[in-house]
Amino acid sequence: MLTLAQQRAFRFIKQFIAEHGFSPSVSEVAEGIGIKSKGVAHRYIQALVDAHKIRLVPGRHRNIELIYNEEEDAEGGSGIPFLGKIAAGQPIEAIVNDEVLDVQALFAGHNCYALRVKGDSMIDEGIFDGDVVVCERCDVAHNGEIVVALVDNGDATLKRLQKNKDGTVSLIPANPTLKPMIYSAERVQIQGRLLGLLRIM
Repeated sequence: MLTLAQQRAFRFIKQFIAEHGFSPSVSEVAEGIGIKSKGVAHRYIQALVDAHKIRLVPGRHRNIELIYNEEEDAEGGSGIPFLGKIAAGQPIEAIVNDEVLDVQALFAGHNCYALRVKGDSMIDEGIFDGDVVVCERCDVAHNGEIVVALVDNGDATLKRLQKNKDGTVSLIPANPTLKPMIYSAERVQIQGRLLGLLRIM
């Protein structure tokens, strides 16, 4: 059982990762929960590791990773986290959302999350503005897969992935009026691959 202070640290870490796309440092955790001691913040982080809420990845400066517990995310139900909105046009700032979408039975065995589509760049794939896409968390994807791509650690978009021979990455829309967006590979971070689509009328 986590203490209230440890729960506050966990909420801050989850919110920070959702907003920034990377984990906070120990100093940022301390500042974010209103304490001065990095040692105390480190103890809170270790308590979260011991409680299997997070893991620490060796060799990274920002080394905190969330461990997703589907039952806890659904508050005892059969849901998956509904994190917010995803662009299907130009990348937009991620918007944090704490809702739970009760479709776990459809995607059992996958580490999933849901996003509502904003924009019309994927309409030829049958993905329309307002649809809900269900994605599997991953940081690697293959050419031709539809992915959630984070650009410049800030803006996310839903596009088909193409890794080019010159080392660039193309994020390809499914709309003939739009052109592919091409970035150097280091600017693009894969955060998931499309598993399914829900259309909520």
